[in-house]
Amino acid sequence: MAFNHLPAGVHDALVPLSVTPVTHSVPMAKNLRSDRPSTDTGPRPAPSTVLDRLAAGPSRAARITHTEHLPPRAGRHAVWPHRIRSEVIAAVQACGIEHPWAHQARAAEHALDGESVVVATGTASGKSLAYLVPVLSTLLDGSEAPNGRGATTLYLSPTKALAADQCRSVKELSQPLANSVRPAVYDGDTPFEEREWIRQYANYVLTNPDMLHRGILPSHPRWSSFLKALKYVVIDECHTYRGVFGSHVAQVLRRLRRLCARYGASPVFLLASATAAEPSVAARRLTGLPVVEVADDASPRGELVFALWEPPLTEMQGEKGAPVRRTATAETADLLTDLAVQGVRSVAFVRSRRGAELISVIAQERLAEVDRSLARRVAAYRGGYLPEERRALEQALHSGELLALAATTALELGIDVSGLDAVLISGYPGTRASLWQQAGRAGRAGQGALAVLVARDDPLDTFLVHHPEALFDQPVESTVLDPDNPYVLAPHLCAAAAELPLTDEDMELFGPETENLLGQLESAKLLRRRTKAWHWTRRERAADLTDIRGEGGRPIQIVESGTGRLLGTVDAGSAHTAVHEGAVHLHQGRTYLVRSLDLEDSVALVEEANPSYSTVARDTTAISVLETDTEIPWGDGRLCYGSVEVTNQVVSFLRRRLITGEVLGETKLDLPPRTLRTRAVWWTVTEDQLDEARINPEILGGALHAAEHASIGLLPLFATCDRWDIGGVSIPLHPDTLLPTVFVYDGHPGGAGFAERAFHTARAWLTATRQAIASCECDAGCPSCIQSPKCGNGNDPLHKRGAVRLLTVLLRGAPEDGPPEGPDSQDPPESLDPPESLDPPESLDPPDSLEEGLRGALHPGPRKASEQNRRGPAGAEPPTEPAPQAPPAP
Repeated sequence: MAFNHLPAGVHDALVPLSVTPVTHSVPMAKNLRSDRPSTDTGPRPAPSTVLDRLAAGPSRAARITHTEHLPPRAGRHAVWPHRIRSEVIAAVQACGIEHPWAHQARAAEHALDGESVVVATGTASGKSLAYLVPVLSTLLDGSEAPNGRGATTLYLSPTKALAADQCRSVKELSQPLANSVRPAVYDGDTPFEEREWIRQYANYVLTNPDMLHRGILPSHPRWSSFLKALKYVVIDECHTYRGVFGSHVAQVLRRLRRLCARYGASPVFLLASATAAEPSVAARRLTGLPVVEVADDASPRGELVFALWEPPLTEMQGEKGAPVRRTATAETADLLTDLAVQGVRSVAFVRSRRGAELISVIAQERLAEVDRSLARRVAAYRGGYLPEERRALEQALHSGELLALAATTALELGIDVSGLDAVLISGYPGTRASLWQQAGRAGRAGQGALAVLVARDDPLDTFLVHHPEALFDQPVESTVLDPDNPYVLAPHLCAAAAELPLTDEDMELFGPETENLLGQLESAKLLRRRTKAWHWTRRERAADLTDIRGEGGRPIQIVESGTGRLLGTVDAGSAHTAVHEGAVHLHQGRTYLVRSLDLEDSVALVEEANPSYSTVARDTTAISVLETDTEIPWGDGRLCYGSVEVTNQVVSFLRRRLITGEVLGETKLDLPPRTLRTRAVWWTVTEDQLDEARINPEILGGALHAAEHASIGLLPLFATCDRWDIGGVSIPLHPDTLLPTVFVYDGHPGGAGFAERAFHTARAWLTATRQAIASCECDAGCPSCIQSPKCGNGNDPLHKRGAVRLLTVLLRGAPEDGPPEGPDSQDPPESLDPPESLDPPESLDPPDSLEEGLRGALHPGPRKASEQNRRGPAGAEPPTEPAPQAPPAP
C-alpha cells in the first residue's frame, strides 16, 4: 500500500489561517554582556527591524504566520564567595566581568561546600563561569602542592566541538594564572604523543563519555594520579544525556565514582543545561548523587523575536494533484542570503548534512552575484569533517570572519559564539528543547536576537506554524533515562568487573538490579565469582560489549578518487543513504559524485562534478516475527511479546532538481539489507473488530498509523525510555500474523526492555493512548496526539477518529488483570531469567563472542527468521532519526 506525502488540498485549507505579522518591537536592554566579550562592537539593528526587511517584497509578509516577542530582562548582581582565590577574581575581571550574576555566585557557593549542583538557566546566562570560577580556584590551590597537581577536574561534553570551545574559553580566562591551570582536550582527535603528557600533567581534562568509557576507565592505573586528585566532574549540556544513551552515561559515571573511591577521591559533580525539565531529578538519576538545583536565572536577556515562517505554495503538483510548497531548504537559503546582505551574523540549523551543504552552496552562489567577498563569508558546518576543518570553522565563526553558517545539530550545543544576531531553523528539530537550544545561539552577547522557524512541507511543521501555542505555551520535554535498565546495566557490570573486581559493597552503587544480573552474567560465563568478588573471565575488552551511542560499525571514509585525498567520514548507519553509488555529496561548497561504495573496506570513492540535481535515497522497512515469547487474547485480537527482525533496505534514489525539488528520475540500487534483531510488543485486530469500530479499508492504514504514533508517544510514561529509543510499524495485513498489526519495538540490538515493559502494562498504556487522542482538542490530529516528529512516512496517512474507535474496540477485550507485572515487581521479569540452556555444567565452553554471551545472559536467542514473503509497512516510525540526545561519537 502506497501513501501520498500529503492529502490533496491540505494547504489550501490552511491558507485562510495566515495572519498579518506582528512587527512592533520592545526596547532592548542596555549594557548587556555575556562571559565572553563580543567581537563586534558596531551598531546592530533591532531584531524586529531585521524581520521587517526579510518580510519585505511580494508575498513575503504572508509567509509569517506568527511572531512571538520575548521582552528584555534586567540582571541581578551578587558577589563571589569569599573563598574564591583573589587571583581568579582578578582574571575574571580582566575579561570585563566585574560582578557575577546571582545564580553564578550561588552555584559557586554550593561547589565550594562540596555539594553537587546543576545550573539550569537560559542560554547565554553564564553557566560556564558559574562552575569555572570554583574549579579554577581549587586548581590554583592544588598547584601549590609538592607535585604541582594537588587537584584535578574532568570536563565531559557530548560533542568534540563543545569540548574544544570550552578549552579555548578556559585558556583565555586562566591566562593570568600562568601554568597553574593546564587544560587539555583528550578525545579521538588527540595525537598519541600528547596523551601521556595529559595523563601526567594536565589538571583540567576535557573529554566525552565515549572516551571515558572506552579509554580512561579501562586504563585507570595509568590515570591513577589524575583520579586520586579529582575534585570536580563537570557535565555540560546534561539534558542531552537522555534515553538509552543517557542511561549508558549514567552507568559510566557510576564506574567513574567507583574508581575514584578506590584511589581515595570523592569528586563533586557540577552540571549545566539551558533546556532541562526537573533538572535536579534528572541530574540525580544521571549521577546517582543528591544534586542541588540552581534554576533562578539572574542574567539579563535581550529582546528575542521569534517568527514562524511558512514557505509559499508552488505551481507544481504532487501525487493526485496535491499542491507542493517550496522547500524549506530553498527558503532558508534565501533568508540566509538576505541576512548576509544585511550584514547580520547568522546561523541556519538544518536537519541533515546534505541540507546544510546545499543551503551554503545556494547562498554562496547568490551572494557572489551581489558581492564576491560576501560569498567567501558563508560556509557549512556538519559532522564528518576532518578535525582541522571543524576547528578552523569554529574559530572563523567566533572571530567574525564568517558571516553566515549553515549547520547541523553538531553546532547546536553550547558553543559560545558571541555576536550572532539571527538563527534560522530549517524544519522543526523534533523537540522543544532542541528548538530553544538552537534559538539560543543568537543574542549571546546580550543583544537582541531574531529566530525564525521555517516549516518543511510536512503536516507536523504545518500544524506548528499555525498553532504557536504548541511551541510557546508548553514546557520543554523531560529528560528521561533509566540507569537500572538491565539491558544497559549488564555490559557496564562486566566493564566494571574488568576494571576492578565487583564486591557486595558495589551493589548499592549500581542499583537494585545488580544482584540478579550478576548471577545471570555468571551463568553466561562472562563473570566468575571467586571468594567475595566477581571477576571478568574473558580476554576481550569488556568495554567493547556496548557502544553507548548505539551507532556501531566502522565509519565510511570519503576519498577523492583522483588524488586519494580524504575528504571526511560518514557513520556506517548513514552510508547506504548518504554515499551510495550515484549520490551527490557536498563538502565545503564543492560538489562530488559517488562513483563506488565499498562496504567491506569502508570506503566511498568520489570525484568532483557539477550536477544540476541533488539525490535522495528511497528505502523500504519490513518487520518479521522471529519468536513469540508470550501471547494472550484480547477479545478476538491478540497481544504478543517476542523477538522480531526489522529489515531496512535502500532500493533506489531520486534525482531532484535543485531549488524546486522536481523529480527528474529514479535509479535502482543493489545494496544489502540492514537488519536489527530486537524485542517488540505487538497487537492484532480481526475483521469483526474492524467492522465493530467502523473501520473500512480506506481509513484502516491511517487508523493503525495514528494509534502507533500515539502509543509510541505515551510509552515513556510507562517505560523509562525516550521516544527516540523506540520504533514502530503499522501494517494493514502482516504476513506473519495475517491480520492488521501494530508493532512497537526497541531500537537497540537485542532489545532494551521497553517493549517488555509495554507488554506488562499494555492495558494502562493503550488506555492512556486512547484517552490522549480522544481528549485532544484538535480536529484531525496534531503533535499532541498522533503526529510524530520522526515519522518515516511524513505523518501520512493518519486518521484520528478511526484510531480512537479502533483502540476502544481493542480495549474492550483486554483482560482485567492484564499480563503479569515484570520490570517493576520484586522478582525479575520472566524474560530475564536464565533459560535452562544457560545453566550448564562447569565444563561447558564459554560463549563464542561477547555479544552472544551478553544476549544469553539477558534472554534466549531468537530463532532464525522464517523465509516468508514480506510486505512493506503502512506506517513506520524508526527510532534513529533524528537523535539529538546522541551527538556524533569521537
